Amino acid sequence: QVQLVESGGGLVQAGGSLRLSCAASGRTFSNYKMGWFRQAPGKEREFVAAISGSGGSTYYADSVKGRFTISRDNAKNTVFLQMSSLRPEDTAVYYCAASPRSIGYTLAIFYDSWGQGTQVTVIS
Repeated sequence: QVQLVESGGGLVQAGGSLRLSCAASGRTFSNYKMGWFRQAPGKEREFVAAISGSGGSTYYADSVKGRFTISRDNAKNTVFLQMSSLRPEDTAVYYCAASPRSIGYTLAIFYDSWGQGTQVTVIS
């Protein structure tokens, strides 16, 4: 497993932007697919975005497509989530996740390591 630490969350007005980062340690980072999930109060954890180990493939939830961009820097063992045009419904705790398995990009059960989460709050 890898150890994951998220950062970059905060309070932002609707229409604004935030960039989340997730630093990984413990294994060869490029061997891991990386994902972002989020969980709002009273709701189940949901998929946001994912990226393959090489960065060549990306996946997005329909609710964030065109507004969020996932990327990674394998030299720095870091994955990013650039969030733009934020909406109040994007408010949630955002979690970074990792797995060496190149399947199930959009499903939480196919991820083995999780960060502690970072809070994103969007106010109107």
